[in-house]
Amino acid sequence: MAVVTMKNLLESGVHFGHQVKRWDPRMKKYIFAERNGIHIIDLQKTIQSIKDAYEAVRKTVAAGKTVLFVGTKKQAQQAVQKEAERCGMFYINNRWLGGMLTNFVTIKKSLLRLKKLEKMEVDGTFENLTKKEISGLGKERIKLQKNLGGIKEMKELPGILFIIDTRKEAIAVAEAQRQGIPIIAVVDTNCNPEGINYPIPGNDDAIRAITLFTQIIANAVIEADNEVGLKIIETLGDEDEDIEGLLNDASIKEEDREIDIEKYTTEEACKAAKTNEEASEDDDRDAQIQVDVDKVYKDE
Repeated sequence: MAVVTMKNLLESGVHFGHQVKRWDPRMKKYIFAERNGIHIIDLQKTIQSIKDAYEAVRKTVAAGKTVLFVGTKKQAQQAVQKEAERCGMFYINNRWLGGMLTNFVTIKKSLLRLKKLEKMEVDGTFENLTKKEISGLGKERIKLQKNLGGIKEMKELPGILFIIDTRKEAIAVAEAQRQGIPIIAVVDTNCNPEGINYPIPGNDDAIRAITLFTQIIANAVIEADNEVGLKIIETLGDEDEDIEGLLNDASIKEEDREIDIEKYTTEEACKAAKTNEEASEDDDRDAQIQVDVDKVYKDE
């Protein structure tokens, strides 16, 4: 099944770039033509770029790493949150706080503070506070939730970043490059594709185009998760076969063997009778020995 088709890209308006006067010359190789003062993006190269990015995401997730979706412009906020939540990954859709990657230790403290405030709201701590204190803590929680809610459960740096509009998210790009984190980014005709590991030439302003790109990356994450799940199931199946083989090869204990009840009853009755006879003979012998000993003692 194709990752994306030319029809999908055309319907979403991915091929529309910016005005010619606003272009970045470094995007020249991705531009197909000019129409009515607007650059048209070469969708053949877009499709190939999407395939490369899709494969990169699959490998990253299969290796146990995470994907961070970044899109703080209004057109991208809803799509980024929806698709990131759909595939179970992290996202930033309100504001990129400086140091989110380069100073993640401090960001972790803010995440712990957010969790603490949420816990206080539930466990009844607010009942012992004044209205003014509750109002202040509530505002703090809302602010943290707005900026950090999408990465609340992120324990470590992501394995790869997916960014909408590298001009808008220039700080995120710089931090990822400094930390050596691969970047997948949608680059329009006014963006600089250099320094981006997997640039995807396309319209980064239209809501439909942004939604399509985020859906593709989310699908890559889901596919990788499914592959990992299948591998685990196959591994468990192999283990079950090994265990079954061991059980079949193992010798059956004497007490676990199937027996004929009638035969068993007869044999056991004979054994019991024989045992009783032997026990009786032993008792008589012991009694005889005791009597003999007494006689000998009296004779002496």
